Amino acid sequence: MTEKVTEKQAEIIHLLGGDPTLTVLELSSMIRMSRKGILENIAKLKRKGLLRRVGPDKGGRWEVM
Repeated sequence: MTEKVTEKQAEIIHLLGGDPTLTVLELSSMIRMSRKGILENIAKLKRKGLLRRVGPDKGGRWEVM
C-alpha cells in the first residue's frame, strides 16, 4: 500500500481481503467500531482508490485494489 492508511483502515482492508462478502455490521463487530465509523473509513478507502464495491448492496462483494 502506497497510500497512508490508519490502523483501523488497514484492518478493514485485511478482513475484506480475506472475505470480500463481509457486511458493515460484521466488520463493526469484528473491529469493535461503530457502524458509522466503519462507513466513514470505507468511504475514505474508496476515495483513496484502495477499495470498491462490486455488485448490489445485498449479494455484492468488496474488492481490495
